[in-house]
Amino acid sequence: MNQQEIIRFENVTREYGYGDHTLKALNSVSFSINEGEFVVILGPSGAGKSTLLNLLGGMDFATSGKIIVDGQNIVGLNDDKLTEYRAANVGFVFQFYNLIPTLTAIENIALTKKIVKNPLDAGEVLSLVRLADHANQFPAQLSGGEQQRVSIARAVAKNPTMLLCDEPTGALDSETGIIVLTMLQEMSRKYGKTVIIVTHNTVLADCADKVIRIRNGKIHGITENSEPKAVGEVNW
Repeated sequence: MNQQEIIRFENVTREYGYGDHTLKALNSVSFSINEGEFVVILGPSGAGKSTLLNLLGGMDFATSGKIIVDGQNIVGLNDDKLTEYRAANVGFVFQFYNLIPTLTAIENIALTKKIVKNPLDAGEVLSLVRLADHANQFPAQLSGGEQQRVSIARAVAKNPTMLLCDEPTGALDSETGIIVLTMLQEMSRKYGKTVIIVTHNTVLADCADKVIRIRNGKIHGITENSEPKAVGEVNW
């Protein structure tokens, strides 16, 4: 695995003001992630996981600190520069699929052509998630797991620096969730994508190259697995 650092948080804090009170959703958080790693950010609800992902994805603004992605500090970028950053660097996979219902699977993926300069071929990416024979079906004709795989393909088609996944199996049954997580792990293992998954599911920690545990807005431990398991090997 390529061990070149691709992401670094340096003392990142995100504060929200509520009247006379200040909430620190993240409190002086520091860590690094290498290119091609399969990373799990683990913690209970309200720990700050999604805030961290939104900051990394350029959808929220840090109060202080540095967030360095591929050598660029994204903290302090204006809206136009953040838009460029998201387009070039970030593929999002959410709990709910956010597919456009009036477009077919392949048309949903092909939309990336309007966003980025060098997208991957929609048909090839659909084959990566083993849905080539569903290319002309609409989201309503697909199962939940198939829709999530289309959303993964759409994110991958942008050819981004990283895939950011916020509870990507939260709306799926366990069997379908394993299929989706296997796809995400393959994006790291076979295709060298940096994959970051936010979850409260501790079982997934055994599959990660790196586990970042967060609680009450602070890092409560970082573990590196020298021999991470394949998703299919874990007892779910």
